[in-house]
Amino acid sequence: MSRIVRVAGAQMGGTQKADSRKHTMDRLIALLEHSAAQGAKLVVFPELAFTTFFPRWFFENSQELDTYFERGMPNVNVQPLFDRARELGVGFNVGYAELLEDGRRFNTSIIVNPDGSLLGKYRKVHLPGSVEPREGARFQQLEKRYFEYGDLGFPTFRAPAFGGGVLGMLICNDRRWPEAWRVLALRGAELVVIGYNSAAYDPNGGDGEDSTVRTFHSQMAAQSNAYMNATWAVTIAKAGDEDGSGLIGGSCIVDPNGKIVAEAKTLGDEVIVVDCDLDACRQGKEKMFNFAQHRRPQWYGPITSQIGAEMPE
Repeated sequence: MSRIVRVAGAQMGGTQKADSRKHTMDRLIALLEHSAAQGAKLVVFPELAFTTFFPRWFFENSQELDTYFERGMPNVNVQPLFDRARELGVGFNVGYAELLEDGRRFNTSIIVNPDGSLLGKYRKVHLPGSVEPREGARFQQLEKRYFEYGDLGFPTFRAPAFGGGVLGMLICNDRRWPEAWRVLALRGAELVVIGYNSAAYDPNGGDGEDSTVRTFHSQMAAQSNAYMNATWAVTIAKAGDEDGSGLIGGSCIVDPNGKIVAEAKTLGDEVIVVDCDLDACRQGKEKMFNFAQHRRPQWYGPITSQIGAEMPE
């Protein structure tokens, strides 16, 4: 069986609060069809692809907040995407806000096989921002208020429909934390798919970060971690203007050597496509980053035993 899988990154421009669900779904399907026309078998969409990035707003009550959440997947609102993907024989990864029957909320990502079946689910672990809104701020970052921390860990999934590869998922801020990548790699990851909605300014206040440096950080995180874990990385943005709030672009596909092999050129709806040779992971996994030969976990205890930094005396 071929170990090459053609992957498309489907970057989206901004989604406005006033946009109808049908309008957004039409955009997603158009990106899916464009990807399929180029022979893609797996299409990667951004984080929270069905809505605007609503954690930038403070909602007084859950009634309005709940309109941004999905109570099942698929559901009547998103079924057209699932139906069209199955017709085209294309799988996809998409992020969305998940509301469970018990009231718990998660920032979630799934991978769907070309036949419409679910391959796997992941819930975001590294939630940025704060619980309480920042007084006087034009835009908030309230993921800690609206979501619970992911409870599924960092699973990987064997994917017969995608070259027989081992796939993993991260969401947005997760990509900045090397521990997440390393757990995926320890579970055999050969292709990590990541959707994000990253502000083009410092969302926690201050002027130390602009869109240029934040795009650089986004791509650097994907490149360095892809290299150190000998995996492909597909990092795809929702970019551009959303109701006056800027989101970075920089969507890219990175090979296991840490090289960017495809990169979005705009801040709008755009597709990038790469033939990902999963066997290219072997060089790193069998040599420089042969974990079985070179790891020394007896010295890594602080990574899991403490949260904040502890300074020496």
